[in-house]
Amino acid sequence: MIASTNHARPKSAIPIDRPIVLVGMMGSGKSTIGRRLAQRLALPFADADEEIERAADMPIADIFARFGEAYFRDGERRVINRLLGAGPSVLATGGGAFAQSDTRAAILARSLAVWLDVPVATLVERTSRRNTRPLLLSGDPTKTLTQLLAERAPFYALAPIHIAVAAPSHAHVVDAIIDALKDFAS
Repeated sequence: MIASTNHARPKSAIPIDRPIVLVGMMGSGKSTIGRRLAQRLALPFADADEEIERAADMPIADIFARFGEAYFRDGERRVINRLLGAGPSVLATGGGAFAQSDTRAAILARSLAVWLDVPVATLVERTSRRNTRPLLLSGDPTKTLTQLLAERAPFYALAPIHIAVAAPSHAHVVDAIIDALKDFAS
């Protein structure tokens, strides 16, 4: 279910006619920035990972452990397809969603994808705050994140909007996305 947002800030003058989907690595800020972006645009927000957990009635780590990544990715694809049909909104996806060809094709065809490109050092720092990331539960997180980014970056680069996130505040990132959206407004 897509949650309504608090309309404390004025609605953007940008006409949005389709979902805005945030893609990028785990820890890139898709959920946090997505909520703020949705608020600024006065659009509903959904987090695909939260929706997957609700649909499965279990945490993503448990889905991975019990059923494997392929099962998870299939459910993720179905949930994202459902969310894409909800009309104009902001959707935060899981880090691997856009690397899956069927999911990526649906996102590119039915929404406007925004890649939040964050340096590995920042990803390591952010993901170390929680131990709920199945792909980081074993091994060296820096090595794992570096390898995942190398594998996924060519897919993320297919997003029409690319926001390089160094260290600015979330508000600056939201502003950069809104500025970029002006070129794609209907």
